[in-house]
Amino acid sequence: MYSYFIPSEFVRSIFHITPEFLKEKGVKAVITDLDNTLVEWDRPNATPKLIEWFTSMKAAGIQVTIVSNNNELRVKSFAEPLEIPFISKARKPLGKAFKQAVNKMNVNREETVVIGDQLLTDVFGGNRQKLHTILVIPVANSDGFVTKFNRIVERRIFSYLDKKGQVTWEEEE
Repeated sequence: MYSYFIPSEFVRSIFHITPEFLKEKGVKAVITDLDNTLVEWDRPNATPKLIEWFTSMKAAGIQVTIVSNNNELRVKSFAEPLEIPFISKARKPLGKAFKQAVNKMNVNREETVVIGDQLLTDVFGGNRQKLHTILVIPVANSDGFVTKFNRIVERRIFSYLDKKGQVTWEEEE
């Protein structure tokens, strides 16, 4: 059961995931969470550094789709100016949105990674769909209401995994 909560990889931030890093793995598509993965949950727009990241992915031929549990207005107002496809109200960890994103990008599961900051939604959902999952450290120290509850459960899972020696974060800054 706990194996569903173990990401394929841990990295400190989205910026540690480069097109070269992904291409070495044969990745052609990224499904990424929005809030606390790409930007703080209360930041309305992308940062210049994040815009650069999206641009590098596009230049390398790597497709990106934002899959978020947040409402359409939030996700659309963030994604549309960047011309990034998105799925809002995704109901992660349920599988429908992950499947929909893979189909929209017209790729195979083996060519797709899921990037997110939560074990209970992004990693659990991605792993259940047999996708390569990458857990990042949340970009903000605060969370919305539902996520606060998830973090409590997450800490217990991390504690268990740590005791089993299954939690190792990438060390570079």
